[in-house]
Amino acid sequence: MNTPPSPSGAEHADVSPVRLGALVPLTPPGWVEAGRHLLAGLDQAVREVNYAGGIDGRPLELVVRDTAADPERAAAAVDELAGLDVAAVAGEYHSVVARAVAARADALGVPFLCSSAVLDALTEESTQWVARLAPAQSHGWRIYADFLLDAGRRRIAVATQPSVYWERGTRVLRDHLAARGGTVVELDTNALTPEALCDALVDHGTTALLLLVGHPEPAVPIVRAVRGDRRLAKILIGAPAGQPEFAQWAAVLGEDGAGIPFLRYLPERLGPIGERVGKELRERLGEAPSFVAFEGWDTVAVLAEVLRAHGTDRAAIAEAWPRMAVEGTRGPIRFSRAPGISVWQWAWTPVQVVDRDPAKPDRFRILHAG
Repeated sequence: MNTPPSPSGAEHADVSPVRLGALVPLTPPGWVEAGRHLLAGLDQAVREVNYAGGIDGRPLELVVRDTAADPERAAAAVDELAGLDVAAVAGEYHSVVARAVAARADALGVPFLCSSAVLDALTEESTQWVARLAPAQSHGWRIYADFLLDAGRRRIAVATQPSVYWERGTRVLRDHLAARGGTVVELDTNALTPEALCDALVDHGTTALLLLVGHPEPAVPIVRAVRGDRRLAKILIGAPAGQPEFAQWAAVLGEDGAGIPFLRYLPERLGPIGERVGKELRERLGEAPSFVAFEGWDTVAVLAEVLRAHGTDRAAIAEAWPRMAVEGTRGPIRFSRAPGISVWQWAWTPVQVVDRDPAKPDRFRILHAG
């Protein structure tokens, strides 16, 4: 039997997967719900890329590693992924973990597209290897401070835990509010019980309490204590880091968890891509997708476009950040050098201050946009 010849070069076509490392918090003490949404967005976009033919005929493959909110574990995962010949590393939600990832990626010469972490200083020095989709903390938290001022809240207390992320956030709030007649007092939740914290709020004449703490502990007991204290009936509770975004918040706190403004990185209205992806993510997650899920999808959309245009060479990927223009779920994505930011930055994704409607806690209200 005569076998027809293969098309010229077809027998040499590379059909091996193009690998992307994906770093997400999937186990405690990481914020597991955020990690689940981030991974859903990443994976949904990979499926769409492969359905459309992959990267020049090669399938895109996610190599997922759980960071569990541990910087050392995440840095070790970057080493492992680099040895597995990934073209780039993507993801991560926790800022302190993303900083460790960025430092290791920079040292190894591995492109890292940070999906969701906002800490301004992801790297100590300027680097070409790292780009970020989420807005810098200083940008988003200034918008949150403007919301507080517009709402007439100028005597602010922050319930804090030791963390560079919370420390930098407090500094942004204090500097921005002080220039406009506001004050910020710090209350250490490691030293105060929720009841003692309520007493301190009364003593300071606080008009807003911001939760710069972990969830569910100690955020949930603090919210319950403040909601149950008649002396604090008029105080605004806020959570700029976004804890109330996720369904677990509403499930645990119920009505007490409503009316607590937080930062969300979505436009007022999604465009056609965002609407389509949002429906697919809702089906996949079994609940409304958070902004973190959209961040995951946008991450892969950017990397797929870079890979199609510039191949899998790591240096070529890193050099491409400032030349890329990709239509994402939340608008056109372009990277530039923002003042004071050491990585390539999308400046800026849409920013909203949102809360859960007290009349219907599964519905969100947009209170302020910037």
